Amino acid sequence: MYGVVDRFEGEYAVLQTDDGEMLNIRKNLLPVDIHEGDVVDLNHMTIDKKETFSRKNDIRKLAEELFK
Repeated sequence: MYGVVDRFEGEYAVLQTDDGEMLNIRKNLLPVDIHEGDVVDLNHMTIDKKETFSRKNDIRKLAEELFK
């Protein structure tokens, strides 16, 4: 199961899962180098760098098409 970091609020990271659920996870349970937009493997609490890159690239392509 994956979640995308939507934002940080105090001691928590707010993540949105693939099914749209919002989760509040304490930042100290996540990698120290986590950023908004990172994809987190919720089973292992690790950043999936390959999935993060893929999703950010897809969003960039959609934005480019939108603003043509």
